[in-house]
Amino acid sequence: MRSTVLAVAALAFLRIVIGMHFFLEGMSHLRDPSWSSAGFRRVAVGPLAEKYRADLPQTGNWAGTLRAVDGRDTAEAVADWKQSVVDGWQGLLARREKLVPLAADQKAATKAALDAAAATLDDAIASWGEDLVDYRLQVGRLATTESSPASTAIPYARDRVAKKRKELLSKEAGWMQQASAIGEKLEGAWNGLLSAEQLAKVSAADEPSPLWKADRFVSWSLVTIGACLVVGFLVKFNAIGAVFFLASVVASQPFWVAGAQSTYDQWVEIAALLVMACLPIGGWSGLDYFLKSCCASWCGPKPLKVRG
Repeated sequence: MRSTVLAVAALAFLRIVIGMHFFLEGMSHLRDPSWSSAGFRRVAVGPLAEKYRADLPQTGNWAGTLRAVDGRDTAEAVADWKQSVVDGWQGLLARREKLVPLAADQKAATKAALDAAAATLDDAIASWGEDLVDYRLQVGRLATTESSPASTAIPYARDRVAKKRKELLSKEAGWMQQASAIGEKLEGAWNGLLSAEQLAKVSAADEPSPLWKADRFVSWSLVTIGACLVVGFLVKFNAIGAVFFLASVVASQPFWVAGAQSTYDQWVEIAALLVMACLPIGGWSGLDYFLKSCCASWCGPKPLKVRG
């Protein structure tokens, strides 16, 4: 009997600790407006890496221009990328003007702000200079290396490919961030030209990005799973949900892929959650135990009445 009590207490403690971890992690994401899973997705490796990076925001068509290995020289690729960025700004302006028609002076000021942003982008691109040329060369070399069987068969070659891929992704993320900052400044200048009523209409029509929606779904899922584990409500269901979430994390960093980050902590929590989901006493001391007792007393068999 003593060992059973200790086992129940240990499982309850494990459930509460893991639940608090999930709850606090989800709350920290919700409280931080700048938090995003973009960094996690960007460093994903392995067979599912492209799927993880699919929702990453791009400034312009970087993947189809500067990252593309298509034989274009750097100047042509840069010009195409810059045009894709400016086209995005113009498309945003067109959508805004459908919502809020502008007066003639507002249109002139809006166009001037757009031209100034394009000039600022030109200056930024010019400052990147030879770094962009070198980036394009390295992208081409990486593509050639990845097409070789040795890039996956030889351990040190896999490490070099993974390291180079991360390095290039970091570079392009920095450049796109600079261009995105120019776009944000441009949008701020446009907002400054609007009245309070016009600005309210534009703000109300802003559509959250797919990445933002996915991040909010994950954050609220962590909070919900964590809270349910802490109070012991639907323990098995929430434990399996937590396992699936952690499995998505470790799938982004498969330990057999070169350059993968350590996921030992996630594997430990997966093992603990599976124990909670499989053992019949995983929900003891929580709401599941008391709800089960209540349901048994309410819905249990009633004694038959014997008539004399």
